[in-house]
Amino acid sequence: MYEALYRKYRPKTFDDVVGQEYITGTLKNQVRTGRLSHAYLFIGTRGTGKTTCARILAKAVNCEHPVDGNPCNQCAACRGIEDGSILDVVELDAASNNGVEDVRLLRDEAIFSPTTVRKRVYIIDEVHMLSKPAFNALLKILEEPPSHLMFILATTELQKVLPTILSRCQRHSFRRLDADTVAGRLRYVAEQEGIRLSPEAAQLLGRLADGGMRDGLSLLDQCISSESVTVETVLNAMGLAGSYRIQKLAEAIAAGDTAGALEQYGSLWRDGKEPASLLGELAGFFRDALLLRLAPKGGRELISGAFGESALRAVSLSGEGMLWVLNTMQKYLTAMTTAGNPRLQGELCMIELCGTRGEAAPAREPETPPERRPAAEAPPPPAKTETPEPAGETPPAPPEPPPAEETVPPAPAPAAEKSGEGSVSWPQVLAAMEGRLPPGTYYQLTDATQASGAVTERELVLRLNPFLTAMVNTPENIDRFRQTVSSLTGRPMEVRLEPLGGGSGSKLDDLLGRFSNIIIR
Repeated sequence: MYEALYRKYRPKTFDDVVGQEYITGTLKNQVRTGRLSHAYLFIGTRGTGKTTCARILAKAVNCEHPVDGNPCNQCAACRGIEDGSILDVVELDAASNNGVEDVRLLRDEAIFSPTTVRKRVYIIDEVHMLSKPAFNALLKILEEPPSHLMFILATTELQKVLPTILSRCQRHSFRRLDADTVAGRLRYVAEQEGIRLSPEAAQLLGRLADGGMRDGLSLLDQCISSESVTVETVLNAMGLAGSYRIQKLAEAIAAGDTAGALEQYGSLWRDGKEPASLLGELAGFFRDALLLRLAPKGGRELISGAFGESALRAVSLSGEGMLWVLNTMQKYLTAMTTAGNPRLQGELCMIELCGTRGEAAPAREPETPPERRPAAEAPPPPAKTETPEPAGETPPAPPEPPPAEETVPPAPAPAAEKSGEGSVSWPQVLAAMEGRLPPGTYYQLTDATQASGAVTERELVLRLNPFLTAMVNTPENIDRFRQTVSSLTGRPMEVRLEPLGGGSGSKLDDLLGRFSNIIIR
């Protein structure tokens, strides 16, 4: 019968555990010197070795011939604990045995001395799932256990464990494994199984494992369809869209090509790709590109590895633009969980990303104020003509300059007198506000389907949708608008917020109507 790789290659000794050298070294020293705690608490994310180390520790404290703190795996105690025939070592799943009666039964059994080994060991996995009465029932025996008793608790959510339990345990935190560590272990397993695993595929699997060795081995098990595992094999087995098609979709979004983005999206959807999964992969692409943009050196260790580095560096958006794209996709991913039509949500996401994609949004040319426009009726000043002087005559002395007060041109009218209603336009206000607002707020203000404005004689009227109103309506932002529009008009101005009109459905119609390649039926 075939055995899953993560079970077949589960470490048998502390030396076999990879990526947790500090913890395994500490446990080995405690076993070797006999300075063992009566209760341990192993903390860490899934697949990092908590339960594995708990089983190794249970064997090590009962091993008849330990080797430098490791169990020998040859004696009767080690073999019995390994195959589960020794009932003095009990492993419980607190997710399904979390009631107070379960703990009371455990407590009543724990007082009896072990029959075949030196210590009775209880391994309680997912201990945070115990109810509060169950924790209280466990507390007394955990505080003062008999000398033959040891508890090993494991959890992925430390914050749910009661402080009274934490104070009675020796804690060990298991860290996430980096991609190189997981990839190295996968190459070893593939070599033992006679599978040709390319270094690129191993690295990709290591990144997809998300810090868990068990996840990495499970992914490798899923990819073994032939004697050779390549990057293409991994992408096909994982159901990923493939780096090339996601890259093309990202390029269309960065270029504002709505038709190209919708075409790529529709093609992937027809091939069976779920909209949420597709947006998740696209978000992963922009996330990797953003990391490389913000941290060119350190970011290489954090990227997922599903996309080529050259493709990630070729993204034409700035860091702020990619951040806006990621926030927009997260908004639509959240909407997909409640919307009845995820495909439509994905299409609307593509349209919004291409139409108002951060700094790549369609530029609005600021209008020139009337007072700065050249007056068409004003004729140019007459050119100065010089009268030729008769030959042989002494040139007359130059005339005396007029008094200084006569050469001063008349002062222009004050700006407050020249500026009438509408003399400053909304695009001018937007241009002056660039850099003074958070990028996400500013880019949404440039979208005519979400915001509009008008400057009257005494105030700036902002018409915003409810979501954008909550973002703009802060004392700091209102004061920035007030100072900016007052500076443009030359007189004190106020700011007034109004809801954006248009009725239900107008936002979608206006948004779709901005693109000539979208037909509204």
